[in-house]
Amino acid sequence: MVDESDARTGRRPVLLLLHGMGATGDIWLPWAPLLEQHWPGRWLAPDLAGHGWSAPLPSYSFGGFAERIASGLAADDRIVVLGHSLGGVVGLALAARAVGTPVDAVVGLGIKAVWTPAELARAAELADRPVSWFASRTEAARRYLRVAGLTGLIPADHPVVDAGLREVDGRWRLAMDANAFAVGEPDLAALLAATDVPVVLARGEHDPMVTDAQLKEFGVPVATLPGLGHNAHVEDPAAVLALLDAYR
Repeated sequence: MVDESDARTGRRPVLLLLHGMGATGDIWLPWAPLLEQHWPGRWLAPDLAGHGWSAPLPSYSFGGFAERIASGLAADDRIVVLGHSLGGVVGLALAARAVGTPVDAVVGLGIKAVWTPAELARAAELADRPVSWFASRTEAARRYLRVAGLTGLIPADHPVVDAGLREVDGRWRLAMDANAFAVGEPDLAALLAATDVPVVLARGEHDPMVTDAQLKEFGVPVATLPGLGHNAHVEDPAAVLALLDAYR
């Protein structure tokens, strides 16, 4: 990673990459060569609380996720957030005026804007399920890819899957704390009202989880990425990175 001073502010431009529900920070590792060439500063891709190697929270809220991330940031960094799905909501929570985190801009990709009662009930059900154990890494990896919405995009034997799995006494489980599913529905209007920094809400053209019309209700710029789905950052990293051109 290149560490350069930002000529405009004297602070380092730090790109904070936040993954979605069920994934881990390792989902951004394939971006490394692209970032080396096109991002003018450091970048960070932490695990959200209860995901990967990050410890769980006693209970989950978007503010709680944001506080955990904020505790690992330096006060003199100029932070640009690119967050996918849950990570996009956490990015907005980080940028809230009352939090005081030095966020300069947020790009939220694939944030689900409208939740039905059935969808919220399903999330609560997932949160209450006991840990599932698998006899092999392959079985556990397949479950991880389903939970993270990555089936068909990443093979089960890909190294980025490893951070989402744990082996204990020859059995395998997901690293994620299932209680994170109980975080609930984000109040996007309130989160957007609480920040003064530039925000872009983006989605893949074929993302079934959110529509252009739903995002445009919030009165901030909306970007639609042609031909891509919910995990646009996995499908076409360059197209998603281009959303950050104005904030380098």
